[in-house]
Amino acid sequence: MSHVFHREPLASLPVAVRGDGAYLVDSAGKRYLDASGGPAVSCLGHSHPKVIEAIQRQAATLPFAYSAFFSSQPMEELADMLMIDAPPGIERAFFVGSGSEAIEAALKLARQYFLEIGQPMRRRFIARRQSYHGNTLGALAIGGNEFRRKPYEPMLVAHRHIAPCYAYRERRHDESEEAYGKRIADELETVILDAGSETVAAFLAEPVAGATLGAAPPVPGYLQRLREICDRYGVLLIFDEVLCGMGRTGTMYACAEENVAPDLITVAKGLGAGYQPIGGVLASRRVYDAVANGSGMLRHGHTYMGHTMACAAALAVQRVIREENLLDNVQRQGRRLRAALEERLGNHHHVGDIRGRGLLVGIELVSDRSSKAPFDPRHRLHHRVLQEGMRQGFISYPSGGCVDGQRGDHVLLAPPFNVDAAQIDEIADRVGAAIDGALASLPRDAGR
Repeated sequence: MSHVFHREPLASLPVAVRGDGAYLVDSAGKRYLDASGGPAVSCLGHSHPKVIEAIQRQAATLPFAYSAFFSSQPMEELADMLMIDAPPGIERAFFVGSGSEAIEAALKLARQYFLEIGQPMRRRFIARRQSYHGNTLGALAIGGNEFRRKPYEPMLVAHRHIAPCYAYRERRHDESEEAYGKRIADELETVILDAGSETVAAFLAEPVAGATLGAAPPVPGYLQRLREICDRYGVLLIFDEVLCGMGRTGTMYACAEENVAPDLITVAKGLGAGYQPIGGVLASRRVYDAVANGSGMLRHGHTYMGHTMACAAALAVQRVIREENLLDNVQRQGRRLRAALEERLGNHHHVGDIRGRGLLVGIELVSDRSSKAPFDPRHRLHHRVLQEGMRQGFISYPSGGCVDGQRGDHVLLAPPFNVDAAQIDEIADRVGAAIDGALASLPRDAGR
């Protein structure tokens, strides 16, 4: 009998025992093609020798030194490396244990910034509906994932939320992408003014939406408009790049493609690639200077901030990405993946949209392609896709509720940065088979 309290307590999960590049192997010897890196984490696959060697070397010399008492060489070098490609103005980094912790730290740092510069009234935060920013209470409160929020709403701080950038469903037929982006971005200005501009501290958004909205990219001009509005009212702009950053979309920072620089950036998944748990907050010079030249102390901390082993692993991951020119491969194989998915699923009656950027791709499933009507959520089509894929030895990252928190099914793909062309073609074939198998399992009256 297992004494583990699994997420689904009655589920019988295979036991993973070994990683082999883009594949996982369970205790029965079954191989699984991991086309999502779990939740878009394993960006170098599961067994990169250089990262494993770096972890072993660090464990033999210094596993842990408390970052309130000591700095460490891995932490210093990792921060320096992240600054090489950082957006203009971003100059400092500190490291935490996860993406949720990074969001918590960024929210607290934004609040502290305004205390340091003498604007204590700025205490409100704004984010987007259909967003996900983590599962701790602060991160859950700022997020817009209704399914995850609902059980804990009595415990959550109230924040304002505006519309996401979801062109597939929300852009009007007579509206250009640019006009659509301006329209929905301008909702931020409306909410800032309604809340009282002098009370708003920061706006938080994923540059490319993650699992809740299925890799919905920003339309042209949208992120720039958000930056303009934040600047107009003295509001900090925070980009959550926990899932979409660190090379996942083809540039080291997802916001780089639009040339928009935020005040704070959160990173995590692709930072350490799953080899060690780690996240980070990157801060602009003005935010850092306000703390350094004000109280002189970051009013936030955890025991494992700047964990030495975690920083060593992340440093090795980031070196591999650069030494092996993997961002070029992300762009090249991302184009191949989109083309292969269009060929396999582009005319599928139940595939409404194939979207994304780089090696972050979402496939939205619909009961009717012409009307974009979603499947009834009681059928849990996304979960059926996951189960069918696992049965076939294929791992994707399906989720539900992309339309309104209840309705809407999509499948997220996020293969490793070092994926090759043959594996890309295999992913397209196997996700198609998983979708078809899941659809075949639906009741006859389910709209298939």
